[in-house]
Amino acid sequence: MSQEELIMVRLETIEKKLTEQALATKTVLNFNEGASFLDLSKSHLYKLTSQKRIPHFCPEGKKIYFLREDLQNWLLRNRQEEEQTVEERLNSLTIGNGEG
Repeated sequence: MSQEELIMVRLETIEKKLTEQALATKTVLNFNEGASFLDLSKSHLYKLTSQKRIPHFCPEGKKIYFLREDLQNWLLRNRQEEEQTVEERLNSLTIGNGEG
């Protein structure tokens, strides 16, 4: 790899890191930023918004925006617990009902 190519690769890496850092400080994300934040394709995110399966805003009826907090909550829904934790809960419920 030539010196120029190496410099271009490093500049692209720096640009990507700066973009990610700027994204991390925003409260309201546009559609492209939302797709990047969620690590989803734009087509899949559009499908989720059109089916109203993800919280979003359309202030003018065309452009789509998201609140970062809404996207974080959406990502954290349907938590899957460790098997041991589920077993502990079942045991405590059984003991609590006088069956244990």
